[in-house]
Amino acid sequence: MTVSPPLLSPSALVTRLRAAGCVFAEDEARLLMSTARTPADLAAMVDRRVDGLPLEHVLGWAEFCGLRVAVDPGVFVPRRRTEFLVHQAAAHLGATTRAPAPDRTHPVVVDLCCGSGAVGAALLDALGHLELYAADIDPAAVACARRNVAADGARVFEGDLYEPLPTALRGRVDILVANAPYVPSEAIGLLPVEARVHEPRAALDGGADGLDVQRRVAAEAPLWLAPGGHLLVETSECQAPRTVETFLGNGLIPTVATSDDLNATVVIGTNPT
Repeated sequence: MTVSPPLLSPSALVTRLRAAGCVFAEDEARLLMSTARTPADLAAMVDRRVDGLPLEHVLGWAEFCGLRVAVDPGVFVPRRRTEFLVHQAAAHLGATTRAPAPDRTHPVVVDLCCGSGAVGAALLDALGHLELYAADIDPAAVACARRNVAADGARVFEGDLYEPLPTALRGRVDILVANAPYVPSEAIGLLPVEARVHEPRAALDGGADGLDVQRRVAAEAPLWLAPGGHLLVETSECQAPRTVETFLGNGLIPTVATSDDLNATVVIGTNPT
């Protein structure tokens, strides 16, 4: 006979999560209890969380820009600071005055290093119809992103940066967003264990100074951006001056936007008209 696990009370659940080091134990307990389908499911989810799995991987989703974005185990978890990247991209899309090309009616957006597809999903939710393309080198991330954006007609490709994108997009992209990894290699060991152990290193490690992938994105961006199109990358405040230099070196006109509330920095590079 199968014996069901005892039902965890809310207070016992909070106590167990707090003992495991969960700072927001009350909030996590509410989310776990609302997501679990059965007492056995809840017990298993709590065990995974106590063992150190990121809450979003336990739940199977992350809240991002007011959306529930599917996030599978092993896929990079979208950070709240990245909502600022979405806000900046949406603002630049809204300010775009360039007349659409004759062969299309919607702005063209490319999301590189898309991870779960959270940025693209949020832009679709905020702006409605977009011609959205996304790419990531991680097969697990690509599968996840397809679940999050394919219903809106977006196309998600597996491959290294621009390599898998249709060549017909060259010179047509209005907004190119890239939440590329920007943690310096030597700083990976300082990240929380949830990130170090449970998220792909390729989504975190940006090389010696953290900017290796950003440089590759910026180098090819002018080939893909439409005249007046924008490249937006998330970076840190201390790295932003070097990102600006990289953009200038590739013919992009840079500006820096920051959010104190989200502790976020975004560098925007505009392709000259």
